[in-house]
Amino acid sequence: MQTLGIDLGSSAIKLSIFDASIDKGIASSIFPKKELPIHAKKPGWAEQNPETWWQIFKSALKQMAQEGTDLTAIEAIGISYQMHGLVIVDKEKKVLRPSIIWCDSRAVEIGEKAFQDLGRVKALSKLLNSPANFTASKLAWVKENEPSVFKDIHKVMLPGDYLVMKLTGHITTTACALSEGIMWDFESNALSTDVLDVFGFDEKIIPEIVPPIGSALKIDEAVALELGLDKSVNICYRAGDQPNNAFSLRTLNPGEVAATAGTSGVIYAVTEKQICDIKSRINTFMHVNSSKSNPRNGILICVNGTGILYSWLKKLLNAGNGSLDYDTMNARVESVKPGSDGLICIPFGNGAERMFENNVLGSHFLNLDFNRHSDPHMLRAAIEGVVYALNFGLEILKDLQVPITTIRAGNANLFLSKSFREIFVNVTGCKLELYDTNGALGAARGAALGAGYYKAIDDAFDKLELIDHIIPDAELSNHYRILFKEWKTTIERRSF
Repeated sequence: MQTLGIDLGSSAIKLSIFDASIDKGIASSIFPKKELPIHAKKPGWAEQNPETWWQIFKSALKQMAQEGTDLTAIEAIGISYQMHGLVIVDKEKKVLRPSIIWCDSRAVEIGEKAFQDLGRVKALSKLLNSPANFTASKLAWVKENEPSVFKDIHKVMLPGDYLVMKLTGHITTTACALSEGIMWDFESNALSTDVLDVFGFDEKIIPEIVPPIGSALKIDEAVALELGLDKSVNICYRAGDQPNNAFSLRTLNPGEVAATAGTSGVIYAVTEKQICDIKSRINTFMHVNSSKSNPRNGILICVNGTGILYSWLKKLLNAGNGSLDYDTMNARVESVKPGSDGLICIPFGNGAERMFENNVLGSHFLNLDFNRHSDPHMLRAAIEGVVYALNFGLEILKDLQVPITTIRAGNANLFLSKSFREIFVNVTGCKLELYDTNGALGAARGAALGAGYYKAIDDAFDKLELIDHIIPDAELSNHYRILFKEWKTTIERRSF
């Protein structure tokens, strides 16, 4: 069985075709080659046009066909998508405005007011999160600031739901997606009427809820013909990028932990409990394999400015001849000793940070010395700062009694860097298991599971390949513990 995995990120769309009979990816595509821009008309805003996502997806699929891939062999599709974004359409399924994506901070105050109106204790006990600047609060911002747009809304979706609509013609969502948007009541295991009431939303704008795995929504015949796919193809799997990353790494049961370092950086721990943080610095969402009889939630910490910081530096340092690529950047990092010769990076330059109670800290380089520091120091300081930020969040998880000793990651994004992996294990003190997978492959594997190729979820991971197993070095860990303490003190004092 061959399945297509679609990974709708904020920097690109990645596709993978997975052949379940040999348990391998057999084709892939990334489009565009240059990172997709995030539009910020005002400070703290972040928007992308959903129609652009659709056109990019078609271009990526066309690229596969031009390289000789037989698209008609695809039997099912799985979708991974950037979480928390807002997509709104009218009755004709026309997008009414650009998507307000995950790192947009404009709705923070609206979410905080709703948090108070709902009652902090009640909100956390039922939603496991504050509304913050998640999807429901973004929709409330539209209601408050763009009433002419709001009145034309037929349905509200997350980015993955939009792709499913374009492929099938049907507007649907999942309970997992609603939990990501802070519209799910974990206590009653249903759509949150409290959230609908506090924001004044009509339940009619919420799509039909379908399972994330096995929903089997058939592709529209005209769309199949346009894309070169067989008309019998079903969409059988859908998950936000972080639950999907965890799924991709066989992180499915309590005590298992996954990490990713794409545009944002996340540590994601699976639990059967309904855990929340009184300061709302962490997020708890429904995991993709959750069920009434076997509940599973994902507790995560997120650093918004992770891969996007590295991408920003790439653009900045390429201002001359444009020859710098990520492999070269990673090699330059290795030329600098741990600690970056005193240069410190604060990586929070991509909107409000949940770990800091939705404050905007911004990104900063500290102790820059023009006579000592050059671009390799900036690059190493950047990835050290990212890991320090992830470890800051990891400490919050540990304070909540979340056990973490081993972390799984895919061989993608910043984890492709040897230096990043080394810094990660020695700062966190955790073992790292590196697997040969990525988000698009995970979504494709999920499609094979949803289509019934695998009889049980564990069967889908029998041949998942472990590439490397990295353990902390005692001496280096001690050195990084001192460096992290200095970085943390700088953060806590806001001395930047």
